[in-house]
Formats: sequence, C-alpha cells, structure tokens
Amino acid sequence: MIWSNIIQPRLISLACTSKPIRIQRTKVIHLAKGDVLEIGFGSGHNLPFYNHNKVKTIIGLEPSIYMQNLSKKRLRDCEINFEYLTASAEEIPIETDSIDTVVCTYTLCSIPNPEYAIKEIRRVLKKGGNFIFSEHSRSPDLNVKKFQKTIEPIWKILADGCHLARDIRHLLAECGFDIQNTEDMYIPNTPKFVGYHIWGLLKK
Repeated sequence: MIWSNIIQPRLISLACTSKPIRIQRTKVIHLAKGDVLEIGFGSGHNLPFYNHNKVKTIIGLEPSIYMQNLSKKRLRDCEINFEYLTASAEEIPIETDSIDTVVCTYTLCSIPNPEYAIKEIRRVLKKGGNFIFSEHSRSPDLNVKKFQKTIEPIWKILADGCHLARDIRHLLAECGFDIQNTEDMYIPNTPKFVGYHIWGLLKK
C-alpha cells in the first residue's frame, strides 16, 4: 500500500516533470478552449500551459485520490474554474455531446481498456469538438519495439500499468478518429524505449 499509494504516485509525478515532457505539453495544451475535460489529471502538470483566456472550466478526471492530493498545491494558483471527477476513463459520468475539448497526456498508455476510454472521449465531445493529446507509443523501429515488449511486464509493475508497446495511433484510428494531422518523433534526451511520441489535435 505504501508503494502504490504514496511512493509510486510521487515517482510518476516526478517523471512527468522532465524538460522534454514539458515541451510536449506546450505544443498542445494551449489549444484547449471552452469546457475542458482532462483525462488522467494526475498531479496537475498541464495546468500552467492552459490559456486562461480561452478555457472556461476544467474537469479533472482522476481515479486516484492520492494523485488528486498531489495536485492541490498547483490548483491554488489556478485561475480557471476547476472541479475533480473521481472516475474511470472507460465510463465517464458526463453527458453526451457536452464537452468542447478533451485533453489526454501520458494516460492512454496505462488505462486498462483504452478502446473504451477513446470511445467515451468521442461520446462526451460536442460535434466539432477537439481531442488534444500527447502520448508515448510503440516504436516503429523493430529493435526498439522488441525491447519495449521485453521489458513491458516489469515496466507495468513499476509504472502503474504503463504499456510501452501500445500503438496509440492505431488505437485512435480504430476508434473513429482521423489521425492524418498527428505528429510523431523521438523526443530529445529520452531513452528510445520511452522516447517515441505522438501528439495532435483531432476533431470529432
């Protein structure tokens, strides 16, 4: 319990503060507008990158109370109306066609049933709404991909269910999103087995 409830959330939160990850956040979070649902709010690392003039409300979906507790310090400085939603991304308790923007960063890798979560994201988005994301993904390089698959069982234990070899682009396409405008690359100063990232803004 000490590992999963106290130590692991803090380690994951610390890992998400690296400079390459912060740069990835700056590429997408400023595009959010209106009523925003953030999937996997975690400890609130995206908060500094929202445009306060464009965002009306942020709903932070985060099933872990321990992660929510880590976000409270950042929320004290937040100028945007905010509310927690303690729920699973596979079953989002929000009305259909009610959200302007869904944000998801470094979360699809660890959701047990990502297909359900992506379908729920499509459901809650308004027609023409934006799905903004940045995720690490399965590498297109054979040797890196093999290494990802080899260490993934241990990695999932250490990183709270994180899947190294999950093909995010394929998942999004299978669940109905047009992925033509996505971007991808190995981000700098990051080991290749966690360095291949995909990001973008997708329309419903």
